[in-house]
Amino acid sequence: MLSFEALQVLDAIDRKGSFAAAADALNRAPSSLSYQVQKLEQELDLVIFDRSGHKAVFTDAGKLLLERGRALINAADELVADAKSLAHGWELDITLAYDGLLPARYFFPLVDRLAEKSSTRFRLQEEILAGSWEALLEDRADILISPEPPSAPQGVKIQELGYTDGYWVAAVDHPIHKHKNPFDQDVRRLYRSVSVADTARNAKTCTFNILDEQPRLTVSSMAEKYHAILDGYGIGTMPVWWVEKDIEEGRLKVIEGSDTYKLLWVIAWKRNRMGNAKSWLIREIPKVLKVIQPEPTPRWDNAGG
Repeated sequence: MLSFEALQVLDAIDRKGSFAAAADALNRAPSSLSYQVQKLEQELDLVIFDRSGHKAVFTDAGKLLLERGRALINAADELVADAKSLAHGWELDITLAYDGLLPARYFFPLVDRLAEKSSTRFRLQEEILAGSWEALLEDRADILISPEPPSAPQGVKIQELGYTDGYWVAAVDHPIHKHKNPFDQDVRRLYRSVSVADTARNAKTCTFNILDEQPRLTVSSMAEKYHAILDGYGIGTMPVWWVEKDIEEGRLKVIEGSDTYKLLWVIAWKRNRMGNAKSWLIREIPKVLKVIQPEPTPRWDNAGG
């Protein structure tokens, strides 16, 4: 009969490199391990170890038993950990959705901090525009970080985080900068706008800052939008943390005549399900989002640099 104890013995032999070392790690006599392995081979009618050489090595059948056995051991360990987490009020999994205007790296410090509290599995999920709120409302996310919505969805708690600034930019050598009034709509309409596709699956998608009849390039992430603008393939709006260094070092230029746009950021969650991990994240998230300030702080208003 195959048991977890037998699988743990095989795992120890492989990890430690010998029966003797495995026996020492398991605090058992080497003869006890040898007997258990021989008994297992008889019961399963399998040769698990090739003993023809100076050292016993796993046969192909033994390797398969070892690999599949480890999967079972890991699953059992996860089962126990999950049961303990649930018993103490911690969710098994939690998903934080964030508008793609924010880089995922801002949330990375939460990973280790949460791991110190529980074994809750943490998922970061980038969403764009209407897709952000759809993810929360359709339970594909537990918590959302997003610009403030036009109206608060029913059953959702919304808490303000603060403001960030953004700018209309183009590559420093983009032809739009040669115009007398580059931010004039008729001028902007001449040049390609770069935007990120809304991730909504069922809700009505939306776009911002794109003029009628204006050429456009639609990409799937803010990183792609940033590189498309930086490489001169179009114009668009970008949050300060994406472009600040490029503006200061002369790779990007604010479109003259444009205003700083301001976003009010919020953290949102459904009120009906509140576990320990969710409550903890709601308290900790504002501490890691240092780019979000209590008030807007424009730096390049109505200027070309």
